[in-house]
Formats: sequence, structure tokens, C-alpha cells
Amino acid sequence: MVEAAMISHSLAYLNNVRLINYRLPCVLSTQALFADTFLQNNKLDHVTQVMGYHPQYLDPFLRTQNYILKGDGPLPFDYRHYIAIMASSRHQCTYLVKLQIQEFLLQEGNKEWLNGLCQVPQKLRDLDELNKILAHQPWLFNKSHIEKLTKGKDNWSLSEVIHAILLLAHFHCLSTFVYGCDINPKTDSDEGHTFQHATVPCNNQANNNCDSTQAVDAEAGVELLMLKMKTISEQQEESTQEEKLKCFQKEQNQSAELITDVGMSLPRSDIQRFTSDPDFSYRDFARRREASEIPTFRIQDYSWEDHGYSLLNRLYNDAGTFLDEKFKTAYDMTYHTMGSKNNVDTSTFRRAIWNYIQCLYGIRHDDYDYKEVNELLEKNLKTCIKTLCCYPERTTKDDYDNVMREFRHSEKVHVNIMMLEARMQAELLYALRAIMRYMT
Repeated sequence: MVEAAMISHSLAYLNNVRLINYRLPCVLSTQALFADTFLQNNKLDHVTQVMGYHPQYLDPFLRTQNYILKGDGPLPFDYRHYIAIMASSRHQCTYLVKLQIQEFLLQEGNKEWLNGLCQVPQKLRDLDELNKILAHQPWLFNKSHIEKLTKGKDNWSLSEVIHAILLLAHFHCLSTFVYGCDINPKTDSDEGHTFQHATVPCNNQANNNCDSTQAVDAEAGVELLMLKMKTISEQQEESTQEEKLKCFQKEQNQSAELITDVGMSLPRSDIQRFTSDPDFSYRDFARRREASEIPTFRIQDYSWEDHGYSLLNRLYNDAGTFLDEKFKTAYDMTYHTMGSKNNVDTSTFRRAIWNYIQCLYGIRHDDYDYKEVNELLEKNLKTCIKTLCCYPERTTKDDYDNVMREFRHSEKVHVNIMMLEARMQAELLYALRAIMRYMT
């Protein structure tokens, strides 16, 4: 009877939250996932609700998250949630920090640890450097960082290291999703995010004109984008490797010129205590000082499919399988729609977004022509993607409202899912390559 009441409450909650203003592909599947989540956690968090637009992705996402937080693994449960707090703090994601503090306390974690890194065991403090590098400049991650952790008095086992890395990457990238989807349950409160700029609505007298103008602009934007995608798919001439390399370098340099700093806010004191070196942040890969020592990461030399997946499964049983399904679902997911248009092949657009995100982290796909990025992604969209992936804490509500206006809200959520997963794969590729080099 209790379980039935909880399921009923969960489904009622689903119907009350107006996330169904847009037609979901499979409402029953979403309801089942929501009910299961509610039964497991006694609540339905906002991330799960928003991801409910895409149940085929929400399913592997929840299974992966539950596995690394609640499943079998080398790290104790209080450590897992504290590492999640550390990771979420790098991007000042108060929503995730508060959520993970609650989970940490439910696992009977030491309350003194919540006073900051100065109160935690040395073993956890030693993870702070990895947290900083993976969050902002993962190309700096090398085998020496693994050596420092696995040797000495408070050493980590290799399986513990990989578990910690997964947790760090997961919550770094989930912060991108939270900011990107404006998950802001308690605006202007201690638990919510306060955006630096408010969107200026149309005045009441001009509402009708405003709506019709935006609808026309959106329709024209979708048609132009579809035309560009069709042109790319019909191109017969293949660029040479030299030409592709030049296009990649040009894209990196152009991305480095994008202005994303809309005014940095100082980390809140209750967030900053879980990290160190708050001034350390993303630096454009094209402008890295160590260019001669840290070359471009060529995906053909070390890829997720051929290298990362199998190494991860060796070190942390089944984790690679969970992540592989999540990556593939995020990359391949499509409803063949774009805005108001149906029967659209969106593969070239999705590929451009994924490869652009990884380009920001110095990862190059040798078989991809980066001319497609410039042709398909407008400057304001690239700026928004760069902000969300590299500096999500700087995101404003205008960033969400003023890009991809031709897209439905559910389609914007899909793009945010791709940002989460493309970024996470980039972080893991650098980490797993460093671990491989350490092992050999």
C-alpha cells in the first residue's frame, strides 16, 4: 500500500510539473522512469525531470549515475558523495552541491568534512589537484598525477582512482547540463542560481507582433540550416588530410577569439571551501603555453571505442559498458525533427556540435572536415556552447533564451545532453590515456 501511494504521488507530481508543455516521444516510459526514481530516492530531482523529455537517454543516464554512486565499487559511499561535492564546486553549481551534501549526510558522512577540504582525510585532499585539472584543462593530466596518488602513505589503488575520476567527470559535466537547462528551482535563494542578466520580454501591446516575428524568423532559420545540411551531405569532393588539419586549426583559433566572459562572479564562501585555487580556469587549447609539449589529441591515436572503453571495463567492472551506452544514445538520438519541420536528417548538425565541443578541449577527429562546424553552427551558438562547456558558472538566462530560437525546448535539452556527454568523453579520454601510460 505504501509503495502504491508513492508511485501514485510520483505520477501525480509528473503531471503537475509542466514539463509536458511539449510532446514527449514516449510519456509512459518517462512516467515509469520517474516512478522508479521516486521509489529509489523518495524524491524526483529537477535534473531527472528535465531529462524526462528524452526517456531513451534518461534510462542509461540514471543507470550509470546509480552505478557509480550506489553500486558495487572500490570507494566507500561517503567518499563518493564528497567527491561529487568537490566536482560540483569547481563550477559553483550550488544546486548539485546542496543535493550531494544531503546524500553525503544520508550516508552518515562526517559532518566536520562539510567545513571544507581542511577537515577531510589527506587521501581526499590529494584528489583536489585532479579535480582542478580535469574540470578546466584536462590536457594537463598525465601519468605523474596517477603516480602521486598511488604512492605514499595515503595512497589510492588504481581502481579507486578510476572510480574517483568517473565521479569528478560526471559532476563537472552535469554542472554544464544544470546551467544549460536553467535548472533553477529556487531563484534568488541560497539553493538556487541567480542569473546576471534577465531576459527583457516584449511589452504587452507588442506581444502579438513579437510572437509572429519570432515565428517567421525561427521558420527561416530552420529552413536555412536544413539547406546547409543538405548541401554538406551532397558534397562529392573529399578534402585532403592537410586541408582538414588547416580547418581544425582555424576552428580552434576562431574559438579562442570568442568572448565568453560576461563578468566573473566570485565563488561563494560555502562553495569555495570544497576546492582550492579558484582562479584556475579553462584556457583556450589553441593558446596553451605548453604547445610544444602537449600536442593535439588525435582521436585516431586513442579513441573511446578502441582504447578507453576496454581499459575502463578492466579497471572498474562494467563501468565502460554503462558509459558506452550513454555516449551512443546521446550522439545517435534523433526524432528526425528540427523546430516545426519533420523527416529531417539531423546527423550532420549533431556531429558538428559533438566535434566542436571536443575541439575546445584539443581533440581532433582526423576524418572530420571542420568546415562543417563553421557552416552549421552560428557564432552565438558556438559562444553559448563554449561558455556552457568551459565556464558554465558564467551562463546567463539570456544565453539560453537567445540561441537556437528555432528549436523546441526539448531540442535545446537534447543539445545540452550532447554537451554533457561530449565533454565527459573528452575528460575521460585524457584521463584514461594517462592511466594507460602509467600502466605501461
